[in-house]
Amino acid sequence: MRALLLGTVAALALASGAAAAEIEVKMLDKGTEGMMVFEPALVKLEPGDSVKFVATSKGHNVESIKGMIPAEAAPFAGKVNQDTTVTFDKPGVYGVKCLPHYGMGMVALIVVGPPTNQSDAMAVTHPGRAKQVFATLFGKAQLAAK
Repeated sequence: MRALLLGTVAALALASGAAAAEIEVKMLDKGTEGMMVFEPALVKLEPGDSVKFVATSKGHNVESIKGMIPAEAAPFAGKVNQDTTVTFDKPGVYGVKCLPHYGMGMVALIVVGPPTNQSDAMAVTHPGRAKQVFATLFGKAQLAAK
């Protein structure tokens, strides 16, 4: 009986080591990369991992960008001034924005496993500074993959 109990405890300990990760991304008025930013703005995950978007500064939300999520993934939108946790189950590239500050370049790129929809995501057009920020983020994501 004792051996069975020890075996069960060992199996549970090993299983808990494979638990999904949760990464924290802050929504900020000012960060190391400038004004109106997600920090970090580039996150790499494995399927099943989560991102907790933390409303560190007031007036921000997080939501997916149409055309910048895998076809099988569900779009999401958090409320302004509230933390939002999103679990990313489908592999691919996810573009996210703060709706009030999208044109100011408050965007982030989440890469989950292999970037299966990268070409489609890169083809999406963006207003204002968001276009430049995404170009930089896609460049960083490709450099990190090499």
